[in-house]
Amino acid sequence: MALPTSHVPRPRSHAAQAGLTLLELMVVMTLAAMATAAVALSLRDPDQQALQREAERLISRLESSRSWSRSSGQALRWSAQEGTYRFTGYATDPPAEPWLHEGIEVQWTRPAANSLLVLGPEPILAAQAITLKLRKQTLSIATDGLGPFEIRQP
Repeated sequence: MALPTSHVPRPRSHAAQAGLTLLELMVVMTLAAMATAAVALSLRDPDQQALQREAERLISRLESSRSWSRSSGQALRWSAQEGTYRFTGYATDPPAEPWLHEGIEVQWTRPAANSLLVLGPEPILAAQAITLKLRKQTLSIATDGLGPFEIRQP
């Protein structure tokens, strides 16, 4: 009876050691694609970022004013002038607030005629929308009258 001997691996041929396996190549390409995507997402246009911040800030102000209008029973209105915007309808109206970034323009979408957003006191309002513009970038803020204001791409 022969005793078992330890297995001695045979050396690979030179051709088998010369490259990457398909799996290794796919892993490297996946990592490269993920790194490229991360860099691309971090390089957003600064005007677009500024416009996004302004829109989020304005939506917060519009929604808090809309809530105040509903709870107090007083109609509030929002309007924009050159470089500022203001809320009217309070017992003592606050002063106009400047935009955080210079160059913000407001384009009236709905309602186009009166250049005012009405914020209550009724719980269901008419559909309203404005477009904020900063140089070549635009962003729309809108509500269907029932839901909150939200950012929509024009």
